[in-house]
Amino acid sequence: MGDIQLGLARIAVRMFARVTFLPTLAYNVAMEKFTRRNWWDRIDSTVVLGALPFRGQTTKRIISEERVRGVVSMNESYELAWLSNQEAEWHKLGVKFLCLPTTDIFEAPCQEKLVRGVEFINEIAPSGDSVYVHCKAGRTRSATLVGCYLMAKHNWTPEQAVECMKLKRPHVLLHHQQWQALREFHAAQVK
Repeated sequence: MGDIQLGLARIAVRMFARVTFLPTLAYNVAMEKFTRRNWWDRIDSTVVLGALPFRGQTTKRIISEERVRGVVSMNESYELAWLSNQEAEWHKLGVKFLCLPTTDIFEAPCQEKLVRGVEFINEIAPSGDSVYVHCKAGRTRSATLVGCYLMAKHNWTPEQAVECMKLKRPHVLLHHQQWQALREFHAAQVK
């Protein structure tokens, strides 16, 4: 694919993600209300994997029930703008915040973002507090990062990390590009 075609494809992907954001967010809310899906699930003693934390009561519940002192968002700024806390709001609540924006649906976080996200989680882990890792639904972009964290922590394969996540959060859904990101991280970062 030429540079121009690749550029146009990236623009189309970003436009599609923006257009589908609100309808798919509404779908996620409905799934949580009418099925057994949880808005978030604890993966281990440090990490909570979840969906977009809405301002107000949802945020307060996450912080108090899960001892959250760090948040990693895999969302782009337009996904956070109206419904979720921004960095300054998290800080007022005593929560460290890291944003690793990744386009929804067709993209996986790049390796630099995955490494930075794992480092952030590991900075908070010794305190005994938790890190809430999220994207819109808590099943693809954020699950990719949590999978990398689990591989690094336990010296696991991508398959072992995903199996662990799916035991706690069955609706985790990784596509080819997320599996590829997990495999690249494993090859470069897991000893």
